[in-house]
Amino acid sequence: MSNFRQIKWSITLLLLTTSITFAHEGAVVDHHDLVQINKTLTLSRVIDLTLEKFPDHLLSSALEQEANALQQRGNSWLAGAPSISMRYQDDLPGDNLGLREIESELELPLWNWGQRSAGQAVAEQAHNAAEKQISAIKLKVAGLVRTALWNMKLESIRYEQARSIFDISNKLRNKIKRRVELGDLPRSDLLLAESDHLQKLALLTQAEAEMMHARKNYISLTQMTDIPADYKEQQSSLIEIPEGHPKLSAINAVVQRKQAELKWIKSTGSGQSRVILAGKSERADRKGDDIESMSVKISIPFGGSAHLAPKIAASYLKLTEALAQRAHLFRELEKQLHESKHALEITRTELKIANELKQIAIAHLKMTQLSFSAGEINLLDLLKIQARSNNAMRHAKEREVMLQKNIALYNQAVGVIP
Repeated sequence: MSNFRQIKWSITLLLLTTSITFAHEGAVVDHHDLVQINKTLTLSRVIDLTLEKFPDHLLSSALEQEANALQQRGNSWLAGAPSISMRYQDDLPGDNLGLREIESELELPLWNWGQRSAGQAVAEQAHNAAEKQISAIKLKVAGLVRTALWNMKLESIRYEQARSIFDISNKLRNKIKRRVELGDLPRSDLLLAESDHLQKLALLTQAEAEMMHARKNYISLTQMTDIPADYKEQQSSLIEIPEGHPKLSAINAVVQRKQAELKWIKSTGSGQSRVILAGKSERADRKGDDIESMSVKISIPFGGSAHLAPKIAASYLKLTEALAQRAHLFRELEKQLHESKHALEITRTELKIANELKQIAIAHLKMTQLSFSAGEINLLDLLKIQARSNNAMRHAKEREVMLQKNIALYNQAVGVIP
């Protein structure tokens, strides 16, 4: 009997302690990741702001810099950097008759036939690939933002439901306590109610923690605490992966660039032809006059196919890898679209069933509460039916949120950016 009394007082003390803790700003645990609704903020704006701070966005400036450098190379009139060489010769260490020769050369590398246009094509495809890559990154950010927002909404629904259940449990506990004091119910019912109340508190604590985790994920992703008031989406009318899907466009741009790079390497041939302009000043002895002359020399490489073949093979390998990545990506996108369609169909069916179950559960709970008040059923039966009713109502609310989330994920699958 003393053990029974000790358990009773322990539960009472724990309830008092948790009540004080819970009263602190309405939270069970003193840990807050606050977010606020901004009515002027839209889903599209959140994605744009997140993209600006997203780490992958740093690649955009590097890609543009690379494309500009390739464009600068393709626009050059020469195939490489020109060079100047100087030569001086006299007979001072030998006969010392005054012989002197001074010669200078200017060497100009020339484009091979079609090489410059091939270089410009590489630059053009690099610019295109950079733009498409930015769009693909934006789609990636859109998917992360969509998931973060709807996960936060889902956890918020679960938290609100857990709090509602906790408040109902608290009212029931107080009601039973009063009836026990009046002698209407046995003291064992109070212990059962207090035990159930603590279980509801534990569930509320867990729901609050999950809600804070979801908020922290959103804050970490977007680097802000504002959320849009409405971020529901209309389901896209697309039923298959479009050719303009940002991810497909990005990989297609990579393939086109690899093809341009392969043509560029082939256009280099055995090397660059060179024009050499030379000027020469010479005299035979100190009494002789200086003789000024100039010459033009052309250097044409040939027979370098054996040395060029490894470069062509390496470039072709990169092109083939890009083609394989595109094939894998298309299959993955088709799989994601199929899963998104299936998830939507299932969620719509589940929502219809959940709403019907919720109506039945609400009606059943009202009947059970009346029966308990009349003394027709015991507390344990009431708690069981109450738990089933709470689960039905929570499931219905969750299905509503999941339907909107799956619509957003369907739009993500077909490449629609808000």
